[in-house]
Amino acid sequence: MDVKKIYMDANALLEGHFKLSSGNHSKYYLQSAKVLEDPKTAKLLAEALAKEIEKSGLEIDTVCAPALGGLIAGFALATALDKRSIFAERVDGKMTIRRGFEIKPGEKVLICEDIITTGGSAMEAARVVEELGGEVVGFAALANRGFCHREGSDIDSKPNCRLPKEKPFFALADFTFEMYTPDECPMCKDGSVAIKPGSRGN
Repeated sequence: MDVKKIYMDANALLEGHFKLSSGNHSKYYLQSAKVLEDPKTAKLLAEALAKEIEKSGLEIDTVCAPALGGLIAGFALATALDKRSIFAERVDGKMTIRRGFEIKPGEKVLICEDIITTGGSAMEAARVVEELGGEVVGFAALANRGFCHREGSDIDSKPNCRLPKEKPFFALADFTFEMYTPDECPMCKDGSVAIKPGSRGN
């Protein structure tokens, strides 16, 4: 499966000057919402990801997605795996699980995002799951920005990867783009202004 081509065909691999959720800047941006707006494509990607997870033999009871970005990917993956789907969301800036969702003690939970960069949001959701007594057994995403090692990839985790090394991370492809701090960004130095197209921006 050529995941990069799928993103390009959906006009979801953007080129410009972008401010990421981390605060860093990049010339490229993955807009997974544009890919997932087509149910057939969402189903195709989720089923491919589910096959990779099932091959590992990982035992899963529930898929939990951090809102907002991971919602569709998480639900699609849960459907492909035939597992329960829940989500975590920020309330007053703090990740929480509400809306009547319950987690049983020892329930095995897979955290699913649309894209994982350093894994910050995924880890926020994981901590909430663990606080409620669940066991986080792994992480998944449609795309990996290349900062964390995923199963089947030769890319090693970078120092800023927040995912635990002892738990598996599954994704369909690596997208490795240069990122810059605002002070070091060459596009800023050329006078360009970064835009923020993600779920926490516009």
